[in-house]
Amino acid sequence: MSRVTILSIVASAALLLYILEMVRRRKLREEYSILWLFGSVVILVLSLKKNWLDSLAHALGIVYPPSFLFLIAIFFILLILIHFSIAISKLHQMNKKMTQEIALMKEKERREG
Repeated sequence: MSRVTILSIVASAALLLYILEMVRRRKLREEYSILWLFGSVVILVLSLKKNWLDSLAHALGIVYPPSFLFLIAIFFILLILIHFSIAISKLHQMNKKMTQEIALMKEKERREG
């Protein structure tokens, strides 16, 4: 087993355990952890099943199979960034609507009082 394989197994297992611990401690909500968990499981499985990794890398024309793991990791990070961008956009819209409603309530109170 090569150093790169061992490193990818240890890193993906550590990430998986860390995410599970953060969910258990309620520091990370389940809805935000799904992509992290799925990504770390995929990388862990491909690290353990070297023949799967080799086959997928070869099918995609990637000469060095461990670099395919980095490609998968980058893909999942991009998905997570998109997911968080959507969540932030929703929160921004909700914050804007709430601010407008508060301003209307204050204006109504000012007129009545």
